Order: sequence, then structure tokens, then C-alpha cells
Amino acid sequence: MARPAGLSDLPASPELRAEVETWRAWLAHERRCSPHTVAAYMRDLAAFLRFLMEHRGGTPTLDDLAALTATDLRAWLARRAMDGKKRTSTARALSAVRGFYRHLERAGRLENPAVAALGTPKLPRSVPRPLTVADARAALEAAGVVEETGWVALRDVAVLTLLYGCGLRVGEALSLNRGQAPSAGSIVVTGKGDKERMVPVLPAVRAAIRDYLAACPFEGGPEAPLFVGVKGGRLGPRAVQRAMQRLRIVLGLPETATPHALRHSFATHLLSAGGDLRSIQELLGHASLSTTQRYTEVDMERLMAVYEAAHPRAKAASGRR
Repeated sequence: MARPAGLSDLPASPELRAEVETWRAWLAHERRCSPHTVAAYMRDLAAFLRFLMEHRGGTPTLDDLAALTATDLRAWLARRAMDGKKRTSTARALSAVRGFYRHLERAGRLENPAVAALGTPKLPRSVPRPLTVADARAALEAAGVVEETGWVALRDVAVLTLLYGCGLRVGEALSLNRGQAPSAGSIVVTGKGDKERMVPVLPAVRAAIRDYLAACPFEGGPEAPLFVGVKGGRLGPRAVQRAMQRLRIVLGLPETATPHALRHSFATHLLSAGGDLRSIQELLGHASLSTTQRYTEVDMERLMAVYEAAHPRAKAASGRR
């Protein structure tokens, strides 16, 4: 059997390699992580083991992993910093290494308290960058104009309307099958961790998808992909990104106007209209309310911008600077 991608050059003893393979299978089949996430974890772990091979002078074994000290781990982090690795990349690599150690502990192979005690690099708090209501509306209206092929234009309109109208992740929208095309007031979406949630669907979203399906030259049963490319296969995220790229050029939108920004716009505009955080959390499929709370910061930025632009005292203060 061929070894999974990312493990072909793994610097590890046979026993350690077998544990990595077991962990990879657990991530893919038990945790149901995406192939992209699994591949990223395998790359991070392989890079960690390559560092250990150089740092300790030999192919890493399970005993080596058990014997690592806080000094060894800090040397690994220091090497990543010297190599110019971003803090976000190092945080993900540390998450991968910790996850593998937790697997080894669950399996009764080894424990190493130094790994759990290692601090995570402090990351800058990212704030979503939504479109304004006017820009979001303009993007949806223009989506059907910038694409020359008729049915493809309707497809792009349908996808982007679904992202903004329902707040879906791009992967969630593109994984839908024809049997899941919304015909009523809601749709069941499978999100991260294979968790399902019900999302309301506006009439405008249903109409956009209905128009696209009526014009689409490819047919299929309930299990066929809802959104397809020009050859009839399931539409990939790159095509949606290209559609937004064209819209940015035509409408002069900022670089932050991406397909995912439509999801951010959905949440921010709901919050601005009086939606409560718990409801928005459910609609977005966030596991933690703290993730949804980032949108309160976005809304406060918008309110301050409106205040400074409109309030007489704010204008006066600005003029005295």
C-alpha cells in the first residue's frame, strides 16, 4: 500500500513511523479533519522530526520524544523564528506536535509534560473584513455581468448569493448536492467536524439557485454536485475566488473582498440590524461564542467611523489636529 502523502520522507524509527500513520488515520477518519488539515499536520510533524534529527544527531525514536526537555523545545521554536516562520505557522506546528503527543499518551506509549507546558506564541487578533452593504449588493448584481457564458454567470450569481445570503463557508456551499438545493425556507448544511446545522434561506437565494439550475447544461440525480464547473465536475473554490477577483477589478473593491468576506458580511450586517450573537453563532456554525464575538469589534469600528464622519464635535476635533 502506498504511504500517505507527507510521510514518504518522514525521519523516524519504524515504531515511531507506525504511530504517525495511526495518528494520521485517526485524524482523517475519527476526527474527520479535512484532507488539507491532515496534510498540513503531517508536514508540520515531519518538519519537527527533521529538526530533532539534526538537533539530537540521529533518527528520532519514541524514546527521544519522551526525553525531550523544555530546552529542546525552545530550541525548535527558536529555529523556526530564525527561519522566518510566521507566528501563525508556528502556532499551527505546535498544535500538530501537541496533538501527536496527546495521541501517544492516549495509546499509552509515552508522556512528556514539557510539551503541554510549552507556551503558544501570542498571535495578533484577526478581525474579519466584511464588505459594506452597498458593496455586497453591487457584487451580487455585477456577478452575472462580468462572466460572458450565460449559465456560468447564473452559477456565479447563485454561489455568491448563497454565501452572502446564508453565511456559508465556501467549502460548505460547494459540497452541496442537487438533492440539497433549497426549495423551502431552510437548508441543512454540514460544517466543520461533520456537524450539521439548519440555516434559513431567503427567497432571493432560492430564486438564484433555481435560475442557475434551469440554465445549467449538466443534469444529475440527488447525489450529483449542485454547483459544477464547465466540464460538469464539482465546482472548486478557485473558480469562486476568480469570480470575486473579477468583481474586485470591475467594481474597484479592496483586496479583502474575497468569497469568505461574504460570510463575514452576512454576520456583520445581521449584527448591525439587531441580530443577537447566539443566533449568529448558530447560523455560522461556530463552536465557540468567542469566535462570533469578533464581529462586535467590526461593528464598533463601523459605528466609530460613522460617528467621526457625521458628528459635529468629532469634525471640529478633527479640524484642530
